[in-house]
Amino acid sequence: RLSDEVPKTAILASKQDHCLYDLLLRHRAGELRAELAAVISNHPTCRPIAEHFGVPYLFLPIIKEDKLEQEARILEELERRKVELIVLARYMQVLSDGFVGHYPNRILNIHHSFLPAFVGPKPYHQAYQRGVKLIGATAHYVTTQLDDGPIIAQDVIRISHRDSVEDLVRKGKDLEKLVLARAVRAHLENRVLVYGNKTVVFD
Repeated sequence: RLSDEVPKTAILASKQDHCLYDLLLRHRAGELRAELAAVISNHPTCRPIAEHFGVPYLFLPIIKEDKLEQEARILEELERRKVELIVLARYMQVLSDGFVGHYPNRILNIHHSFLPAFVGPKPYHQAYQRGVKLIGATAHYVTTQLDDGPIIAQDVIRISHRDSVEDLVRKGKDLEKLVLARAVRAHLENRVLVYGNKTVVFD
């Protein structure tokens, strides 16, 4: 892709809106050079946010029985809108291998831990039970292996024994927003080089 081209981008979200809102705010401020094609969600919760920023909102609910069927509908919408980049802004669905195969190194995810620690669901609960002194967030490209794709950006904050799980979640949300935005911006500015399961991110 030529560096002066603005890629069509879709954001996938679920119920939590902090990462979505932050990305839309940064886009409006001119920090993220992309054309926002749609916000796609399996919940209706984030519709008011997307509408506030003037971005089309597609509500495609997913249940276990029709997951692949709905994925096919999402793919259809992405292809129809000529989407080149997909950002998972706390989208709480695991994408199928077939879906991921359509967009190699073009699906970015934010995971709410300092990978490779605490892969999978409820990492803040895992971190709390383990008694860690730092919590982190990781933005990475999505591969067929859960939370195991090439890492683009990471950061951590210090926590203490006084922090509850709720405190970890609250503090972690701020970190997630920053790390995801950093990764999206690096990708949009063509500063990420992927080799194997690693990246080099140029300043």
